[in-house]
Amino acid sequence: MTKSLKIRSFGSGSGSDLVLLHGWGMNSGAFEQWIELLTPNYKVTLVDLPGFGINHEVLPETYTLQSVCDLVEPAIPSNAVLLGWSLGGLVAQQLAIQLGAAIKGLVTIGSSPCFVQNENWTGIKKDVLSMFVKQLDISYEKTLERFLAIQAMGSDNARVEARLLKKAITQFPSPASKALHGGLDILAKSDLRCELGRIITPTLRLYGKLDSIVPIAAADAIQQLQLQSQSIVIPSAAHGPFISHPEETAHFVHQFVGGLHRSSTS
Repeated sequence: MTKSLKIRSFGSGSGSDLVLLHGWGMNSGAFEQWIELLTPNYKVTLVDLPGFGINHEVLPETYTLQSVCDLVEPAIPSNAVLLGWSLGGLVAQQLAIQLGAAIKGLVTIGSSPCFVQNENWTGIKKDVLSMFVKQLDISYEKTLERFLAIQAMGSDNARVEARLLKKAITQFPSPASKALHGGLDILAKSDLRCELGRIITPTLRLYGKLDSIVPIAAADAIQQLQLQSQSIVIPSAAHGPFISHPEETAHFVHQFVGGLHRSSTS
């Protein structure tokens, strides 16, 4: 039997439960500095995705978007706001589609319903993802360094951001190979574009204008697929705005979640 995911909870704010889901190759350590700006207002739950961080030994039989969601769902408190970064945002979107009104709000950071570029969509080139798959078979560490560099590309402090992120995540166990390969497969094959209209929960999408993984050109197309969502672009940020612009990113989250609270009490 597959084990349940371990979680870490911080803060005792009187506001909403806020569940954070990290990106590919990472773990919840990526958020540890940033959540200091969130815990005064919310109870923050950090969830390491299956095969990552403190859940590096918790793996589904087959590693798919649905099997990952099946393991993450029991870790989500009732009426919580889901916040997913990159791959975590893809998981959060699928959960919002499945859970409907059971989710209070959805926030994605540097995420998309479809990560791969095709003739009608802006995203990561397939050969770039294929390169990561090949590199993984040689060295996870070198692949991670390359991925971190691409994430921060364009930022004024790209090297500093990549170094800080690497330091934050390497305090936890290395991810399982199955999760690394499975995560890349999810990014390569998942396409939720036709499903976005089923998301009924209020949604905030945060983008970095300099993001090379989720190009800003995709933002308008995503908005058209989910017209009721709110999109905000942080001009000088890349793929990890909560790292490069922590206060600004936290401000937008506070603003959004505060609006949810006012709506529920009015």
